[in-house]
Amino acid sequence: MTDTAAVNDPFTKTLLVNGRPVQTDSEGYLKNLDDWSEDFARAQAKIEGLELTDEHWQLIRFLRDYYAEHGVQAQVRAMIWHFTKLWGPEHGNNHYLHDLFPRGGPQKQGNRLAGLLKTKGEH
Repeated sequence: MTDTAAVNDPFTKTLLVNGRPVQTDSEGYLKNLDDWSEDFARAQAKIEGLELTDEHWQLIRFLRDYYAEHGVQAQVRAMIWHFTKLWGPEHGNNHYLHDLFPRGGPQKQGNRLAGLLKTKGEH
């Protein structure tokens, strides 16, 4: 079970995941990338008002795999290329990916839920 109680200060939030405190920054990005779990993603998504579907999980796993392989976050064009091949042009396009992750698109909200860092230049 995931407890989504968050304790806030100006710079750090603590999200309780299965009774274990997990620290994030004020926007919900993990302070320690090793704290990521699927339960973290579910808890953070709940706070953000997002119910994760199979498509969300496919994108989250893609982001994590891409980061593990390349050491950087995937750019949106890499996501579009991958998911157009996987889901077809009607679901693999930029608009659809942003509809899946309405709070900043797949590069912000997707990376946040995948337990990855903010992308370069993000404030």
